[in-house]
Amino acid sequence: MNPLSHEQVLSRLRQLPSLPAAVTELLTSFDNEDVDIAAIVRLISRDQGLAARVLRVANSSFYGLQSKVASINEAVVVIGFRAVRSMVLAVGVTGLFKVDKCPGFDLRSYLRHGVGVALVARALASHYGRNPEMAFTGGILHDLGQLALAANFPGELSAALAYREQHDCPLVVAERDLLGIDHAAIGGILAENWSFPDTLRAALADHHAPAAATADSLADLIHIADAVSHGLGLAACRHDLVMPVDRTAWQRLGVDAAVLTAILPQVMQDMEETCAALA
Repeated sequence: MNPLSHEQVLSRLRQLPSLPAAVTELLTSFDNEDVDIAAIVRLISRDQGLAARVLRVANSSFYGLQSKVASINEAVVVIGFRAVRSMVLAVGVTGLFKVDKCPGFDLRSYLRHGVGVALVARALASHYGRNPEMAFTGGILHDLGQLALAANFPGELSAALAYREQHDCPLVVAERDLLGIDHAAIGGILAENWSFPDTLRAALADHHAPAAATADSLADLIHIADAVSHGLGLAACRHDLVMPVDRTAWQRLGVDAAVLTAILPQVMQDMEETCAALA
């Protein structure tokens, strides 16, 4: 199989539909301290499909609300703007990709792994003084390049999945060996095309090479959370392998094994509820 050229990838990704208006507005809100929350709520509410999925997550057992929320505005009041923003970005971006024509790609395992990384990243962020909702968003979206491959290059990704099984190697290695590009690089292209904030772009582009990113980005955090999720087999995928942990990411973040031990029970408790809500 011939490697994918950068031009091939760019050309195909440019054909993707635009992000929903609410998602675009929310992406700019990360760097804007004077967010017009009411205007964003109106944008989300006008997109009925997006609003319905967000309310489904808000009303899931994950948030443990005493009563159901019936509107986006109510969700913002009850669980907060940042939490709603994470939900909208997660369901709004991933919903753009149709992956049913890629043999071997397991969407359920993909979603479970993203949720696992998001939950671990949020718990770590809370402990280490980072933005927990940004970390959760980065975890959900970190493997977005895989969805882009499954939707736009299904034959190529299917071959990489078969290569992974044959050689018992991580998917990122199979992609590089067979395609000449990996899902992290493709995720970085998507993040740049869609004007993601730099720290969120690093979660997609650099989570397999965090030393290439700056210490204040999400790359270290998502890399560690990715390794933990793989190590625990949260994706429930028979091909899940324990990935090596980058020493730079571990040291820059200052991870303590005792912290990981402390956060994991809550992560495991939240896992099923979140997966059901985002499905």
